[in-house]
Amino acid sequence: MRLLAFILAASFLLAGPAVSQMTADVKFASGNYGTMVSGTITGDEYFDYTLGAKGGQQMFVELTVAGTNGSGTVYFNILPPGSDGVAIYNSSINGNSATIDLPHSGDYKIRVYLMGNDRDAGKTVGYNVDLSIQ
Repeated sequence: MRLLAFILAASFLLAGPAVSQMTADVKFASGNYGTMVSGTITGDEYFDYTLGAKGGQQMFVELTVAGTNGSGTVYFNILPPGSDGVAIYNSSINGNSATIDLPHSGDYKIRVYLMGNDRDAGKTVGYNVDLSIQ
């Protein structure tokens, strides 16, 4: 019985997190101030796109659905430098297009995620994110 308890405890310690997180650094081509990134997200996953900016600049983000096996409920948050998950913009409340005056210099994250039935049912949603900083 103790062996079974040990094996169960060890399996919980070795198991990875239930939520999958993916990240990518966003770089603009020389002479450009924007780009488009594309991907897919499934269920509880989220994808963080990181890009550096200076305080006082403006960030534009627009998220569109590019195919789904669900209802296409994909959203994004803009997280400021050093954030522990608290967003300065939440598209599930404010819409999937934003122009934000950036308060600080540093690395901002655009976090793409699912909500509702698409998330709960493990559906997959393709998306495009148009990003620019001026």
